[in-house]
Amino acid sequence: MRRNKIDIISLGCSKNLVDSEHLMRQLQAAGYSVAHNADRVDGETVVVNTCGFIADAQQESIDTILQLGEAKREGKIRNLFVMGCLAERFRADLIETLPEVDRFYGKFDWKGMLADLGHAYRNELANERCLTTPPHYCYLKISEGCNRFCAFCAIPLITGRHTSVPMEVLLDEVQRLAERGVKEFNVIAQDLSSYGMDLENRMMLPELIDRMADIKGVEWIRLHYAYPTQFPYDILPVMASRDNVCSYLDIALQHISDKVLTNMRRHISRQETLDLLARLRREVPGIHIRTTLMVGFPGEGEEEFQELMDFVREARFERMGAFAYSEENGTWAAEHLSDDTPQEVKQERLQQLMALQESISLDIQEQKVGKTLRVLVDREEDDYYIGRTEWDSPEVDPEVLISKEQPLAIGEFTDVRITEALPFELVAEKDS
Repeated sequence: MRRNKIDIISLGCSKNLVDSEHLMRQLQAAGYSVAHNADRVDGETVVVNTCGFIADAQQESIDTILQLGEAKREGKIRNLFVMGCLAERFRADLIETLPEVDRFYGKFDWKGMLADLGHAYRNELANERCLTTPPHYCYLKISEGCNRFCAFCAIPLITGRHTSVPMEVLLDEVQRLAERGVKEFNVIAQDLSSYGMDLENRMMLPELIDRMADIKGVEWIRLHYAYPTQFPYDILPVMASRDNVCSYLDIALQHISDKVLTNMRRHISRQETLDLLARLRREVPGIHIRTTLMVGFPGEGEEEFQELMDFVREARFERMGAFAYSEENGTWAAEHLSDDTPQEVKQERLQQLMALQESISLDIQEQKVGKTLRVLVDREEDDYYIGRTEWDSPEVDPEVLISKEQPLAIGEFTDVRITEALPFELVAEKDS
């Protein structure tokens, strides 16, 4: 056990990661040595930043806490703190069932941790953080919370109403990070589409991204988690005209059947979804769309599932993830709809959907063979350098495996020629 050292363990999404990075900066300023997701926990204090979104993520958080509780009983750590979404949503239950945890903090009151450690929160550092990502890219969280209240989603129960970070604060943060050498900014929020509505009652995402693109050193800006209803269409000319705004959009559609979309309370129809996709592809040529779909939601029978399969077959998403519906306590669906699709049917549908997407992905990837693409080199492994194109978000999208015939600099851009395509990877060599 190393005294004056704090280990931070971040679970769940990149929005959680940003919270951990801000906490780490405050702890460093208070004089602590801080490690993030270290292979071996040896700090006097361990902080677990939990996820509470779906059952699997909740269980991962609980398992991690239990393992650390055992380490505490063995004298390997002294203090165990838990923060984040799970603690925000189930704090009373957790206090009762996890006595090995010394303190619980929710999604927004983690600043109190500093006071409990005997230190004051330093407001002048509120816009600073310790990056846990490679130094050439980061995540930029522009808002918290959500006002959409989809039937299946517990996020509003955890994070509350949508709250945007003021634009000048974000631009200052981007400026600071770019000066430190960050080249790629992955803009994240639960609902990008609503950015600014709570500040000035207007969609401010296009202005924010346009102004970010003007900052020296910003090479790539990528957009994650737009909402299809009331989409801010003014972002499309920005994406099309600014070279450093990636032709990439992560927009969760969830389903295509009008019946299921109505049950989901998505406030959008099949035709409106098709019109949205057509406009995205028309106004931003070459755009790569990432979406997330759900199978097994109440009201999805075999007919609705086949409609979803046909939609994916026709839409040909460049990037797609999917998951099976699981009922979450407190959501509208849990209280008003019957989760009557057997789990094995959900899993079978999920496998069919992802198998279809794999074939589509391979076909799209093969179209890149022989082309020269600009990639950002992330890391070096035994046989390859690993990079990404503008169409590839870190950790979730395909990577480019670059032969090591010529040395490449990590964190720098280079042109490569694609020589082979796999469903979720490209193979390349440096373009001479």
